[in-house]
Amino acid sequence: MINKVVGAKYVSILKTWVPNMVAWGTAGGVALIHFTDWRLVLDYVPYINGKFSKDE
Repeated sequence: MINKVVGAKYVSILKTWVPNMVAWGTAGGVALIHFTDWRLVLDYVPYINGKFSKDE
């Protein structure tokens, strides 16, 4: 179906780039979490959320 819209040449190019885009996206996501407030992100992970209870 995508071949009809885009073309076979561009579909084959996309297939070769998908693993590279997934790797860079994962690295970018990890870097974003690392350089931002990691507690804000980890509060939504169920197992880790209990370890950081707020004693206010």
